Amino acid sequence: LSEKTGKVLGEFCQFYEDQYGVALFNSIRYEIEGNGGPQSQLLHRKVPLEDRIILSGNLFQYVEENKKWRNRFCVVPHNYGLVLYENTLAYDRGIQPRVALNSAGYKILTSLDQYLDLVNSSLPGTAPKSSNAPILKCPTQFPLILWHPYSRHYYFCVMTGKEQDKWRAVFQDCVRHCNNGIPEDSTVEAPAFTDAIRMYRQSKEQYGTWDMLCGNEVQVLSNLVMEELVPELKNTIGPKLKGKAQERQRLWIQISDAVYRLISDQIKAHYDAMVTKCELERPRMESTIRTDMDQIITSKEHLASKIRAFVLPKAEICVRNHVQPYIPSILEALMTPTSQGFAEVREVFFKEVTDMNMNVINESGMESLGEHMEKLSQLAFHPVKMQSCYEKMDQLKLEGLQQRFDVSSASVFKQRAQILMREQMDDAVHTFGTLLHQELGKMLGKEELCKSIQRILERVLKARRGWESPGQAGRHGFSAGGVRAAPFFWQELPKFQELIFEDFDSFILVENTYEEVVLQSVMKDIMQAVKEAAVQRKHNLYRDSMVMHNSDPNLHLLGEGTPIDWGEEFGSQPDSDPATEKRRRAKQVVSVIHDDEGALPYEAGAALAAPGSPDDVQEIRGMLVQEVHVETRVPAGEEAKEQLTNGTIVQLSAGSEVCGAEEAAPSVPPALAAAPGLAEEGAEVNRHEPNDKETGEEVTSQGQAENSKGTTESSEGLQTQF
Repeated sequence: LSEKTGKVLGEFCQFYEDQYGVALFNSIRYEIEGNGGPQSQLLHRKVPLEDRIILSGNLFQYVEENKKWRNRFCVVPHNYGLVLYENTLAYDRGIQPRVALNSAGYKILTSLDQYLDLVNSSLPGTAPKSSNAPILKCPTQFPLILWHPYSRHYYFCVMTGKEQDKWRAVFQDCVRHCNNGIPEDSTVEAPAFTDAIRMYRQSKEQYGTWDMLCGNEVQVLSNLVMEELVPELKNTIGPKLKGKAQERQRLWIQISDAVYRLISDQIKAHYDAMVTKCELERPRMESTIRTDMDQIITSKEHLASKIRAFVLPKAEICVRNHVQPYIPSILEALMTPTSQGFAEVREVFFKEVTDMNMNVINESGMESLGEHMEKLSQLAFHPVKMQSCYEKMDQLKLEGLQQRFDVSSASVFKQRAQILMREQMDDAVHTFGTLLHQELGKMLGKEELCKSIQRILERVLKARRGWESPGQAGRHGFSAGGVRAAPFFWQELPKFQELIFEDFDSFILVENTYEEVVLQSVMKDIMQAVKEAAVQRKHNLYRDSMVMHNSDPNLHLLGEGTPIDWGEEFGSQPDSDPATEKRRRAKQVVSVIHDDEGALPYEAGAALAAPGSPDDVQEIRGMLVQEVHVETRVPAGEEAKEQLTNGTIVQLSAGSEVCGAEEAAPSVPPALAAAPGLAEEGAEVNRHEPNDKETGEEVTSQGQAENSKGTTESSEGLQTQF
């Protein structure tokens, strides 16, 4: 494993160092020339989820070591890591979490059949028959399984379909966010890394969009090594796996996960050393670029002209025969679901603001505005409310693109469009809030306030939208095909190296210049098709998106001010205790959904053995209630108060059963010990706030040291360290 990993990293590092110089040159050239696009008419906020929790609640998790289902308290912080605590009290007391999972590369499955299909397809040797016993039994009809092609799998279940839909939406949002893990604000390291990955795979004759380009740099490189290593592992280890199908499945998952972790540890050290080496060289390279910028540009243009004269005659024939005829149909496949998704973003935004306006009319006007705006400000990060927008991209079918341009999956296009939808919604909400806050300085009455809300809503809806996303998806898709369309030129490229001055060969690469020439010939037709499709009525991507000449020129200056805290500025308790205020701000964005079937009596640390029937929900309820017999009723006033909040408090209806934690202090009422967030307002709670480092698949034990294999085991379940 070490030898194979070192070989791949050695080759990749050479590509990265080459691409680092090119990316640095492009970044400085862009900075000097200032070739920026048109300014957006919507404001963008940099840290929209600061000090917030997206969702918290209880899940049953399957612990593989003792084959038990145990209750876990799950927290999804602002960085979209899935953090699992032993129970609610462990979270409230700031105890280290059991698991902090970075979900990049995972798939969210909601049925055992889906899971078994994926497991069987990845198992070495002949796939087992469908009649074989499943790898696990889920105690309810509502499982949530996190599947990864290389890393360990996670098994959860909930009690109702509504809970399953809610958690599935949240998990999918986590995967979508973590897959996009390489920060785009890095103008040198990010393009250098992604281009190096692409060039490395092209050197292995692997073209097209790569599904496993997801997560942070270490995860992507681990996927790169595993892509080459897994076939060898299957040939070597596969014949040695014995036992029944489900046992071989478990063994293969454990082996793959162990290899993945060993490789990741080795990659992290090598990658950090490589980045440090490039950073040490950066000052010297940057000095050369700034001094000789004109000469470097002239040299690159001369090289491009020579490559263009050599390539274009044949490349244009190739494009005309193999690309142009398929652009309209493929672009139609891209445009339709994407335009519908962005139209749904507008509809959801319009509905939420209109509902808020109606509530302001029916309530006490300005006094309730802060509460409603606090909820609206996090609309883009409400996975359940945004689900109708995201689902439009599920209609995307790219059979033609996949077959002709070697695109393995449409998931890359879907996730990128969905991320753009979330960004568009947040920009719209933030712009609306900023303009409304400015208007509130006029001391408006209820009627004037409602008119202002309506007027600002119409203005935001007319601002420039993210119609470029279908074009971006099209450009990304056809980029792979454009390079693949003319691979016969690669062997001729070395002869152009002599056209580059030796002093500039760190900033000009023949391969990159060749790709730019080929893509320019392809992009002309693609962009023309994008513009023609965008103005069609059925897509309506240009509607109300023209630049408004009478718009406020100071809008972007407003966005540079102090972020608006609607709860603090317009709340009913401005002089609250700082500790209480901090807990108030650490609110979940997704409201807990009422279940018609009644509240689930979660008990801290409860263990469930897999029952004989996976559908026996009543048996599970009975087992939980037998261990802790605590019943409580929420006062009517408390229930009414909870409906007005958007915090981490579990909503309980009258008559709901709540199981308290066994280790709760006698002075704490059972109901408060059982439900997250039901602490008294003045009580101090020392909560552990998960940081960005905890979004890696990192599991820590409580009071236990790691063993030599990187895992520790307790009666409560598995602890792994990644």
